Amino acid sequence: MRLLSFTMAGKQLIGVLKQDRRTVIDLSLVDPSLPTDMNSFIDLGAGAIERVGRIIDSTSPKAEKELSDINLLSPIPVPRRNIFCVGRNYYEHAKEFHDSGFDATAGKSAVPEDPIIFTKATTSMSGPFDPIPSYYDTSNSTDYEGELAVIIGSDGRDINKEDAFDFVYGYSVSNDVTARSLQHKHKQWFLGKSLDGYYPMGPVIVTSDEAGHPDTFHLKTLVNGEERQNSSVADLIFDIPTLIECISSNITLKKGDIIATGTPVGVGIGYEPPIFLKKGDLVEVEIDPIGSIRNRVE
Repeated sequence: MRLLSFTMAGKQLIGVLKQDRRTVIDLSLVDPSLPTDMNSFIDLGAGAIERVGRIIDSTSPKAEKELSDINLLSPIPVPRRNIFCVGRNYYEHAKEFHDSGFDATAGKSAVPEDPIIFTKATTSMSGPFDPIPSYYDTSNSTDYEGELAVIIGSDGRDINKEDAFDFVYGYSVSNDVTARSLQHKHKQWFLGKSLDGYYPMGPVIVTSDEAGHPDTFHLKTLVNGEERQNSSVADLIFDIPTLIECISSNITLKKGDIIATGTPVGVGIGYEPPIFLKKGDLVEVEIDPIGSIRNRVE
């Protein structure tokens, strides 16, 4: 199932994107007893997905809306907690970041021995087609990082890798937009990663029952139509079960938590000299089979 959040007539709603990828089923018109925000829908678990799946095929056309007629939001417009993020989690990107001079935490080895976990503030969240507000970055060093986002569907602590996928609700596309000079200046990455609007995500959450294994996913990032990143998610240094095991061994994962799994080689600081984003640039991140987000730099 492809779940999304949107606004229409001043109301925030959730819906299901149909197979044609052009039509949205408004769940508030299918079953008024369902919640109208994604966090509350995720709280209902797999049972709600099954329930919706049984009724949407016979729903009235009055519950359908054209995707082009709605204002699409991030699938989780307001996360309940900071977004969990993973640094240097593809081999070639680990090397390009290590060698860039922007990693204030760099050691002798480019490849980390354990997952590097940091967070982005909830206020960094933005929609799949919202502008990137680079005017907040006074250092003029804004960079892109296309990433797979994992959505947690069940609370859990001390989760074993073997059980990790049982806790995954679904997947989405994201861009871990970063002010590189701020990231370096403050040593820990939180401020440089957490500028308002610096985490566009979407366009949908593809639930795990439909998505398939993430090792089959493929990520591409384009800037102004030029391919910058092209990688299989199977190339992660620390795979999704390892990340879930690592985080949950220290922090209880909660329903609706988001884990941004890391970015592959090809970011702006990997060039000599670095190529930072500038006003007017269009950044597109696509993950097959989820979809794509497109964000213009302002």
